[in-house]
Amino acid sequence: MKAEDIIERIQASIPSAQIRAHDLTGGGDHWQVHITAAEFSGLNMVEQHQLVYKALGEWMAGPIHALSLNTRTP
Repeated sequence: MKAEDIIERIQASIPSAQIRAHDLTGGGDHWQVHITAAEFSGLNMVEQHQLVYKALGEWMAGPIHALSLNTRTP
């Protein structure tokens, strides 16, 4: 898994997202992702993270083992 894969998948569901993804271990399964998106407006942190988990779908049960999220609105 590459950062570009994660970024593309999230942007497909959250079009306004500005995303930075960092592979924490070099193995492609532990990620730190920073996302700024207008779609997060009015959502609490849990709801914002759920939106990202939904965007990543089945990857959360497979290639992504650990995900650290930092989400915010513009």
